[in-house]
Amino acid sequence: MLRIFLLLLALVTPAQSEEVVAGLSQNQISISTNFDGSEIIIFGAVKREQEIDTSSELGVIITVSGPPQALTVRRKEQLAAIWVNRDAVDIRSAPSFYAVATTAPFDEMLSDEADQTFLVSVPRAIYAGVASEGVTNKGAFTEALIRIRRGDDLYQLNEGTVSLVGHTLFNTSIALPANLVEGNYNVRFLLTRNQQVISQYETVIFVKKVGMERFLFNLAYEQPVIYGLLSLFIAIAAGWGASAVFRYIRS
Repeated sequence: MLRIFLLLLALVTPAQSEEVVAGLSQNQISISTNFDGSEIIIFGAVKREQEIDTSSELGVIITVSGPPQALTVRRKEQLAAIWVNRDAVDIRSAPSFYAVATTAPFDEMLSDEADQTFLVSVPRAIYAGVASEGVTNKGAFTEALIRIRRGDDLYQLNEGTVSLVGHTLFNTSIALPANLVEGNYNVRFLLTRNQQVISQYETVIFVKKVGMERFLFNLAYEQPVIYGLLSLFIAIAAGWGASAVFRYIRS
């Protein structure tokens, strides 16, 4: 009986006519003391079981999302001669890095309803939580976070940077800044037609600290007392060294 049910389900469920087959130039990035950023080449193809559909435009959207973070966005106001924190919004989840690359302008490729479902655009990737009392426009705080992180190249919207050849082969490159957070970076590929997602595929890039960066990171989080004493010792040694050099120059 179960076999008959599965057979009937397979007959009534249409097979996907277009699917993503994708890859990366590297799936692991190491952060060392001299790390100043990296670039990943993303490439792939569209797998088909029938002839190319030319009745509508095929689009490719690629997103790279860093480990999510919880944070608080505050608004400062000037009180007399000083600036103080006033309103605040807790952001429950915001990617530490988020890049979107497309074959065409984003609004032409994906409807707002599809964006709500698949959470593709930068604002949709951020989930705002509780606001302080009296705050009615949480969107302004989300926009401020996006503006700040765009200035640091942590949030990117790269429209028209995905090259699609013959409705089949596609490729692009995404620049990763030096201030990456360690963790898993999810890479998502979406095929679109008529502003709807028809297929998607996901893979992962592993970003980790190595060498001295790894040693200092582990020391700071696992042995904070030792890390603090070491920092104090280095500061004292640097101050004494600078003083000694200054006295030598004066003499």
